[in-house]
Amino acid sequence: QVQLVESGGGLVQAGGSLRLSCAASGSIFSINAMGWYRQAPGKQRELVATITTGGSTNYADSVKGRFTISRDNAKNTVYLQMNSLKPEDTAVYYCNADVMRTTMRWYDYWGQGTQVTVSS
Repeated sequence: QVQLVESGGGLVQAGGSLRLSCAASGSIFSINAMGWYRQAPGKQRELVATITTGGSTNYADSVKGRFTISRDNAKNTVYLQMNSLKPEDTAVYYCNADVMRTTMRWYDYWGQGTQVTVSS
């Protein structure tokens, strides 16, 4: 099995910063893309940012210039540095990874989610 464990969420005032981490563990052979998604109450889950093994990144327009995604391939960990946070960034943030397990088959995994709340 494979697990994605997120950490780093919390409550912060508008303009503040948070750093999310997501560590993948288990029967992993390799990991392709990793990313962060978020879901606000009453809304659909949306992409925040993704990063490939080689470091190519993609961001939602709403977070460009404020959020930075990075990863440590040796640790199977992805990070999301969130600066200049706004109340509209409030959501549950989910980690996602495309994982090749030791069975040599690809699977899509999600973390359990971490709450980020930005107060005005």
